[in-house]
Amino acid sequence: MVRKPGAFPGATALDQARSAGKFTPVHDAWWAAAVRAHGDAEGTRALIEVLLLGRHLPHEHIVAGLATALRAGALTADAVALEARKAAQTEDEPAVDVPAPRPGAGSGSGTVTFLHEWKLNHLPPDTRPLPSVTHYDQLLRHRRAGGGDLREGEVP
Repeated sequence: MVRKPGAFPGATALDQARSAGKFTPVHDAWWAAAVRAHGDAEGTRALIEVLLLGRHLPHEHIVAGLATALRAGALTADAVALEARKAAQTEDEPAVDVPAPRPGAGSGSGTVTFLHEWKLNHLPPDTRPLPSVTHYDQLLRHRRAGGGDLREGEVP
């Protein structure tokens, strides 16, 4: 299906998944939006990548990720994967500090956290001292622009 996504819309497996309730209206809505945004082939490929997430994530988390990504307009499989993992994590963690909404984010709208922001919010604080370049400054103090050494008190 990944190589020939045009076969997916009429696939028997898709009909079976719909009748079993595994292919939800959220899947259809996200797929339609992805097709509008990326075209038939690329939108369907993105959906297939989302469906392949089922190998590693529970169905309900994928559906939650699809819904959040759809509300935010994030129509890539990576965005759905991130949101599905966030849904799984919030289910596993009893209490988590929720960051304040960013300025410009619509109230009540789904938000997508970018991976670099998520990592920064979940990493322990860096307690290392700031780097120092004083040993380089000492080397520069004794050199003139023309290559000669400076005498004490002389300004380059």
